[in-house]
Amino acid sequence: MTRPDADELLDRAGFVAADSVLTRRQAEVLAFRERGVAQADIADHLGTSRANVSSVESSARENVAKARETVAFAEALSAPVQVTVEAGTDLYDVPNMVYSACDEEGVKVARTAPEVMRLVGDAAGDAVHGREVRRDITVSVTGDGTVRVRE
Repeated sequence: MTRPDADELLDRAGFVAADSVLTRRQAEVLAFRERGVAQADIADHLGTSRANVSSVESSARENVAKARETVAFAEALSAPVQVTVEAGTDLYDVPNMVYSACDEEGVKVARTAPEVMRLVGDAAGDAVHGREVRRDITVSVTGDGTVRVRE
């Protein structure tokens, strides 16, 4: 596989190191990995070990996860609707909980009940197993009806 040019990939994606939670090296490694470049090939290109590339990639993915959580937290702060779904709740009950809270706030949900269940189930990870909510989660709905889920 031909390795893409890192500068071109980062420029095209709009990467600005000063505005990012990622270092340039982390962004470079992620850009290569997202395009299927093997860690060993990246290591050769960067003049380092595969273990170092693995470490850089792991740190980058952790930083991205933290950044996503920060954005979700900031959105939840300003969301007019926040529903705490307690452990033990049946996933099938969640859409009605969300719709009721939205009705009280005059917010229209932009998703159907099956879509809300799927979104909650997917976004909550292992906090939901089958139909059971195993750990408390928070479902937020923004003023424009966007549904977000946080543990």
